[in-house]
Amino acid sequence: MGAQLRLLRRRIKSVKSTAKITRAQELIASSRIVKAQQRMQAAVPYEREITRAVTGVVSNTTSVDHPLTVAKERPAKAAVLIVTSDSGFCGGFNANILREAEALGTLLRDRGVEPVPFVTGRKGVAWHSFRGRPMGGQWTGFSRRPAYSDAKEIADALIEAFIDDNGVDEIHIVSTGFVSMLTQEVMIRRILPLEVEESTEKPDAPLPYFEFEPSADAVLDSLLPRYIESRIFSALLQSAASEEASRRRAMKSATDNANELIRVFTMQMNQARQAEITQEISEIVGGANALADAAAGKE
Repeated sequence: MGAQLRLLRRRIKSVKSTAKITRAQELIASSRIVKAQQRMQAAVPYEREITRAVTGVVSNTTSVDHPLTVAKERPAKAAVLIVTSDSGFCGGFNANILREAEALGTLLRDRGVEPVPFVTGRKGVAWHSFRGRPMGGQWTGFSRRPAYSDAKEIADALIEAFIDDNGVDEIHIVSTGFVSMLTQEVMIRRILPLEVEESTEKPDAPLPYFEFEPSADAVLDSLLPRYIESRIFSALLQSAASEEASRRRAMKSATDNANELIRVFTMQMNQARQAEITQEISEIVGGANALADAAAGKE
């Protein structure tokens, strides 16, 4: 009985130590979510304005025939940018992204298009490396705090692969979109080639009117790479906020489970202690009765 009590005490001590770690991780993630949201919101005006600029140029051009907007008739390869995290303790964050990336790869293969993964984050790189899958590019070390220079490096590699005659014909992004503190959704978007749609609906704000010098193609040559960079940067920022939200939720769940284990182990220890005390009392009473019977027999 004493051995069982010692075992339960060790388990309670171990679970309490784990609960302290998970609680600390939860508090750290909670503080980082606010900063990640602020960075995400700070990037919205630039993304909005560059989108309006690209839309304005395309709207004021009679025909758009830019390499980044022309879709190939028979695409053979598609780059898939998979945005994962560098560290763990974030629940099913990475598993959800990799599962959707695999589903996208299956859909592309059904179309006769071979997916080429471009991976950010150590978790995604390790997942592909463990399975021996070649990657078109890999970037790590900035999942929690991405900078615009990181997005530019990724965009340059993807655009170079897109304009190469032997490169890829499409570019897709698989990342996690931040909806709220409690909701994050995996999003799949095609960023290249750009889809130019004709619409008769009036925009929410009047589009700017541009005079092109020297030409619309030269303007698009400068604007479109910046537009792609902003889309990738937005995906990285939303992924960073989603990662911290997922980590906070996972650590809170782990802390709650640890507290429940402590409650169960404490109850078991109290029951074992009570059983031990009851046994000792029974032994004392039995011994006293035996002594009393022996003394009565001598008389």
